[in-house]
Amino acid sequence: MAIRKILTEQDRALRLKSRPVTQITPHILELLDDLTETMRRADGCGLAAPQVGVLRCVVVVETEPGEVYELINPEITNRQGTQRVLEGCLSIPGKQGFTVRPEQVTVRALARDGKTYEYTAHGLLAQAFCHEIDHLDGILFVDKMLPGTLHYVDPNEEK
Repeated sequence: MAIRKILTEQDRALRLKSRPVTQITPHILELLDDLTETMRRADGCGLAAPQVGVLRCVVVVETEPGEVYELINPEITNRQGTQRVLEGCLSIPGKQGFTVRPEQVTVRALARDGKTYEYTAHGLLAQAFCHEIDHLDGILFVDKMLPGTLHYVDPNEEK
């Protein structure tokens, strides 16, 4: 496993659409491991492959310590309700703002074992799934941020 460099919002790669994974190779398994390690080192709760410069449909999410969701080719199949939430992003250090996300989502994705799983998530986990899956389409939280809610924070105090 390795810590990878997290791209920041100035990097054009964050605005590109990722390609689906067609085969779970040792490279994809290594990417999953590296994403988890990089996310944890950065004290985040999610990280998408494009954030480390890999334009593949792979994300990891960990909103509860030790409970890592590894999602390959994730797809949101159901959305319910809404929640107004404060968001930040490891690729946009020092900025936060409010977005409106679904209160509940169902996500279908492949796991590292190649099997398809469905997860129904609420609250923060639903928010994190939506945020990370947006990265796969080149969408950043600032694109969905409610007008007038952007505020700046000291990136060193976000942890």
